[in-house]
Amino acid sequence: MLNIDIPPKIKDKLFEIKLHSDKSVFKVISYFPLSEIERQTIAFSLNQTDFTGFSSIFSDNIDDDEWNKTKVQIKKRFQNELFDIDI
Repeated sequence: MLNIDIPPKIKDKLFEIKLHSDKSVFKVISYFPLSEIERQTIAFSLNQTDFTGFSSIFSDNIDDDEWNKTKVQIKKRFQNELFDIDI
């Protein structure tokens, strides 16, 4: 993952950051939709306050407690079974 100063709590929720050939960010993919504050934090970290290239693998909204309970299983599943998906 690109070395951007994103708080670890948010970085943990990210599946991938896709880059243009010039190394600028064009898409931030999270496992679940990020909150507005999380999106603003990432956009600020990218020095692109108008950044809108957010997407998520799952459409369900989950809270931090649920994420913390399931993240190990979800990440393991993607690493072992779904690493060739195209989002």
